Amino acid sequence: MNYHFQAHRQVRKNLLGILQNTSHEDLLLIPDGFNNNIYWNIAHTVATQQLLHYYLSGNPFRIDKYWIETYKKGTLPNLNVQKSEVEDLEFLLTETSKILMRDYDSDFFSDYTPYTTSFGMDLKSIQDAIIFNNMHESLHYGYAMAQKRAILGEKY
Repeated sequence: MNYHFQAHRQVRKNLLGILQNTSHEDLLLIPDGFNNNIYWNIAHTVATQQLLHYYLSGNPFRIDKYWIETYKKGTLPNLNVQKSEVEDLEFLLTETSKILMRDYDSDFFSDYTPYTTSFGMDLKSIQDAIIFNNMHESLHYGYAMAQKRAILGEKY
């Protein structure tokens, strides 16, 4: 699983780079052809990781439920995000990855409720969930990159 944790840290580092190197205005802008924004895509990865790993294993979330309720699948982007929330998300991107590794190493995920994702993948264990989550976060990293390119094109 070390490789999968390394991949998780890297995708989170990439997401953090977009978050830190995009203006506040651009993070919240919904580009033409999209139904969400860069900020939503990044916050959604944090919320989904908690659901896939903690909720499905019957464990408490490691983040405030606000993030889950506001950015889970099916939610709409919040266009009134304060800069302090962006800073909180920067922290969560890094810390939830570290906490996941610690929890995994301490056998925190002994039970896991099987779940079929909307992508069509069957998750039967925490290992499956970690591997799938990396794919999910990479997908949203791609969306965030596409949205940033669309915004840059719209501005120039």
